[in-house]
Amino acid sequence: MTTKKIPDIIIGRLPLYLRALERMANSGEIVTSSKELGEWVGISAAQIRKDISQFGEFGKQGTGYNIKFLSEKLREILNIDRVWDVAIIGAGDIGHGLARYQGFLERGFRVTLAFDNDPAKIGSKIGDIQVQDIDKMVDAINKSDVKVAMIAVPAEYAQDVADELAKTQVKAILNYAPICITVPEGVRVQYIDPATHLQWMTYYL
Repeated sequence: MTTKKIPDIIIGRLPLYLRALERMANSGEIVTSSKELGEWVGISAAQIRKDISQFGEFGKQGTGYNIKFLSEKLREILNIDRVWDVAIIGAGDIGHGLARYQGFLERGFRVTLAFDNDPAKIGSKIGDIQVQDIDKMVDAINKSDVKVAMIAVPAEYAQDVADELAKTQVKAILNYAPICITVPEGVRVQYIDPATHLQWMTYYL
């Protein structure tokens, strides 16, 4: 795989392509074209060809892409040809829902740890996962294989959680708290704020 710097916007589209390819495979398709893939994801065929070519030549002109092969290559590029253990910080409504979501595992992620500071939640179980005291988070994560964390705490606590995660081996954070957090260099953060996206959409209503 190439080591050149790939724009984030391209990386962000690869999971969309992979999801569409997996749906095609589930419907029995063997081969697809950039035009068909574009119709599935709402992106032009030219853009799809340009995006995929950043990582090598995975298709043939006139014959298109082998769905199984391209799916495997995209999983390798996204580093999800393995299962990543994930920690969830915050066992409220959002954290509880994330911990129980079955779709993560089929996409390469397995929630293995959960933490909260509420005595009423500590010791309870979400599926097979026992909620631990957040005071034990640093040690528990560093004794695990967790490299990915999800922050699902109120906004006023998110930076404190991020500061504690900086003491661990976590290198990727998905932040559901509606606030920007500061993290050390080398740690990647993505933000998920449904209210912001709703406000974005209502502009068009």
